[in-house]
Amino acid sequence: MTVQELINTLQFMDMNAEVHFAYNYGDHWRTEVAPRISDVREGVVEFSDYHRMDKLVTIEEDYDVYDEDTGETETKVRRVVVLA
Repeated sequence: MTVQELINTLQFMDMNAEVHFAYNYGDHWRTEVAPRISDVREGVVEFSDYHRMDKLVTIEEDYDVYDEDTGETETKVRRVVVLA
């Protein structure tokens, strides 16, 4: 989902409604939990083979990520909007 798609979807929602995000807790009963979102920020992610999904990585804002072998800008990291 892009920021524009999120904005388009939210414009039809109750402007006073709380915002939560849902995920499977991973317990025996496969409970779906929905904690409240408390922060919106920009972040950097890369795909994690271990988790089989994107993970947040810590990179300074002005830091250029280069592939050490080729010297080219790393393409596996992406700047995203994070809801936390």
